[in-house]
Amino acid sequence: MAYDEALADRVREIIDNRPYVTEKKMFGGLGFLANGNMAFAALGHGGAMARVDKDEYEALLEEPGAVEMVMHDHPMRGWIRLDDEVTGSEERLREWVERGLSYAESLPPK
Repeated sequence: MAYDEALADRVREIIDNRPYVTEKKMFGGLGFLANGNMAFAALGHGGAMARVDKDEYEALLEEPGAVEMVMHDHPMRGWIRLDDEVTGSEERLREWVERGLSYAESLPPK
C-alpha cells in the first residue's frame, strides 16, 4: 500500500516551504527530514509517525491517537505512530508535525 498522498499534501502545507525540510520516499512511505534528520512520515501502510524526544516518549504515548511504533516486532522508542484520530484532525496533525520538526531541528545537521 502506498502512502496517503492527501496526507502528504497536508503535511507539506504545515511545513510551508521551510527550505531545510526535504522529502524522501522510504519503506513505501514518505519521510520529511529537517536538516537531514527524519522528523515525520506518512506511512506506506496508512497513518503517520512522528519523531519525539526519548525523554518525552512515555508521556506522549498517553495522548489520544498516539501509539507505540513497532517495526519488525521491535518497539521504536522515540517514534510514535499516529492513528486516524490524529491524521484526521488539522489541529492535531499540525501539533504532531511541528513536534517532530522541532525535535529533528534540535539534532546536529546531517
